[in-house]
Amino acid sequence: MIATILRQAPADDRACIAAWRQLSDILAQRGNQLDDDDIRRSLHALAVLRPRIPESVRRDCARAIARHGRFAPLVALYANDVAAVSAIMLRDARLPEADWLAMLPATSAMARSVLAGRTDLPSGVYRALASLGSASMALPQPAAMTQETAPAEVVPLYAAPDAAVENGTSQISELVRRIDKFQSTRGQPAAAARLSNAPRAAFMFETGPDGVIQWVDGVTRGAVIGLSIAEAAFGGEPGTDGVAAGGFRQRAEILNARMMLEGTPADAGEWRFSALPWFDPATGQFRGYRGSARRPNRSETPYGRPVAEDSGDSIRQLIHELRSPLNAISGFAQIVAGQMFGPVSQSYRTMADTIVTDAASVQTIIDDLETAARSNSAAAIDPPPGEVVDIGAVVTQVENDLAALLTEQRVDLSISRVGGPFLGLANDANARRMVGRLLTALVDVSEAGAILVGQLVTESQHDDMLQLRIVRPATIRFATAADLLDPGFSPEGEAPGAAVLSLGFSLRLVDSLARTVGGRLDIGHNALTLHLRSANSKAEVELEAQQGE
Repeated sequence: MIATILRQAPADDRACIAAWRQLSDILAQRGNQLDDDDIRRSLHALAVLRPRIPESVRRDCARAIARHGRFAPLVALYANDVAAVSAIMLRDARLPEADWLAMLPATSAMARSVLAGRTDLPSGVYRALASLGSASMALPQPAAMTQETAPAEVVPLYAAPDAAVENGTSQISELVRRIDKFQSTRGQPAAAARLSNAPRAAFMFETGPDGVIQWVDGVTRGAVIGLSIAEAAFGGEPGTDGVAAGGFRQRAEILNARMMLEGTPADAGEWRFSALPWFDPATGQFRGYRGSARRPNRSETPYGRPVAEDSGDSIRQLIHELRSPLNAISGFAQIVAGQMFGPVSQSYRTMADTIVTDAASVQTIIDDLETAARSNSAAAIDPPPGEVVDIGAVVTQVENDLAALLTEQRVDLSISRVGGPFLGLANDANARRMVGRLLTALVDVSEAGAILVGQLVTESQHDDMLQLRIVRPATIRFATAADLLDPGFSPEGEAPGAAVLSLGFSLRLVDSLARTVGGRLDIGHNALTLHLRSANSKAEVELEAQQGE
């Protein structure tokens, strides 16, 4: 039937009208059963015929097929006609929610106004209309009132399906009535517009197979539409992090990845999102991701972002509450391991020894957290005089302490000395923590069989600072400084699997400790350099340099 109609070229206006009616009726009743080629050719034929079809005929056709209009492409074709035609179709068409959502971006403001006046659409359609804002909808223009037919045949955009304009009503009075009707029925879009300026806490989104976000609900469309979750954004640009990119490559679930948005204060800033891949039920083809986003919790705020003034006190209170049960667990384990209350089997003693060891590791983590909280909350900024400590001896001791870890990770550590002596102004315990935490973190992210190379340097032109330079491991060779300081960053860019204290936390802790004694941690393109104030006087260094010459 479709092929027969399409083969016949309409010879006159009557034939054009007949073809228009036939194609419209077939698509309305059997459009979902036709193959893609017939659908494409039929819609093209309707688009070509439309300029030759009187508006009254198009209105009659819309009225005839609107009630059983279940074929979204045909509804979209009529929806993009003049207001008098599109209103008839959109007022009565019945489509699934997914079809309405797919059609909305291509509809006109007038067509969206008709949909906003309906009360029987799925809730998701109203949310989508609200997200577009009241500015995307419009009142009918006076020109739409000048039709070939009598005023009684013109259906008001916001009237009930059986309402009609009374005969003899002037265009001006009818327009005033429509404006009043619009004001009384626009409550939902207006409320959404008022809420658009309030801070937003969550939104939903959907991507295509290329990872580009194509649909969003709950936030301004312009802030999110077009962003990709398939590639990590760098340098603070809008986009997502490496966690999302890694999950996308594997078509895996994405959990609590980071997203940065720009735009209004209600939309801009940092978000955390989770998403699941979805596939075509018929073919199994990957179709994209569907997910939701939320504002990050305080514990997820990255380094460098403003925090509340009492955050340090809160962390210290939490640490105090952690220490009590930890000490109790460790104490009971030591009692069992030492058989202080009587004989204990070997398996229980072994378990108790493991608990004591793990408790000591957790205690070290707690100490680091407390140190970070204290250094971040310190106003600082005149460093205390500090003690004189031999940084060379500290590095040697740390190398010895890391021997077991180096063997386990199959990593070699080689730190050479350039110049000397290596006397620094720092507390001995803090110096050991800085050097130990820096080296341990870099060993943890090094590949098996790698060699971690560094230098401990003091030179005449840098006599005010000692430098411990460690060449970047291959796994973080090209990572940016922002990535390295991000607690959610992992070298592989996959889903987070970092240790309790990540590389980012360790580097920020080292930098905080160094700054309390007048030093710093620099993240260069090739190496990470820990700067500490030197205790060597300039005269001594120059004398040693002259003797060396």
